[in-house]
Amino acid sequence: MKKIIALAVASWMTLGAMAQTNLQIFYDFGKDRKQITTTFEMFKADKWGDTFFFIDHDFRTKSKDGYPSINAGNEAPCGTYFEIARGLNFWQNTKFSPLSLHVEYNGGVYDGYYVNNSWLFGVNYFMHSADFKNTLTLQALYKTIAKAKSDVPMQFTVVWGMNDLFGVQGLSFSGFADFWWQDHAALKDNGAWLSKSTTFISEPQIWYNIGRHFGCENLNIGGEVELSSDFGTYDGFKCNPCLGVKWNF
Repeated sequence: MKKIIALAVASWMTLGAMAQTNLQIFYDFGKDRKQITTTFEMFKADKWGDTFFFIDHDFRTKSKDGYPSINAGNEAPCGTYFEIARGLNFWQNTKFSPLSLHVEYNGGVYDGYYVNNSWLFGVNYFMHSADFKNTLTLQALYKTIAKAKSDVPMQFTVVWGMNDLFGVQGLSFSGFADFWWQDHAALKDNGAWLSKSTTFISEPQIWYNIGRHFGCENLNIGGEVELSSDFGTYDGFKCNPCLGVKWNF
């Protein structure tokens, strides 16, 4: 499952109300993945704040019983995940402009299992360099998940972006890190189930705008690494590298 975060706050400050849309296609090299994932995302700013959403589709081949089969190629979507977030900022021209209110919905279905509805409410705080090439957003969110228990119903998120990395035009480094509390079960390699209470996931990405060399600035190549701990039904730390292409519309 991917979660690709746009640098939403930076975008509305630098591009006004211009909409941004892109399509990303990844191949996941994780040992139990070996699948293609597409991500379609959009960001749009307005006078009241901004809206961001993305839709993930994972693709695998079905087994004889009709369920997706691991390491069996790519034939049909086996999972869909959706997030939409609204930033509220009615004070964009004041000294409080870095602070925004945040409302978000998450949900989906994956390999026949539901990703239960989740609602998040909280605040964003945005920081940036003088030229806006380097940005950092901090989020503190109240999180509620349908039919799930949590010792602390909170999620903390960090989103970052660095453009023209190391002085190389067209090279960018971005990503996010989420940490939240949620009681859930994780499966060990030996088949035993363990009870877990927290989850961590981070997806740093690096992209290079290769299309700038032949008049096609929409085209980017790069990849990401999914770093997680007790995410979904996985026990412990996992590292899943991906290679991909991104097309900016």
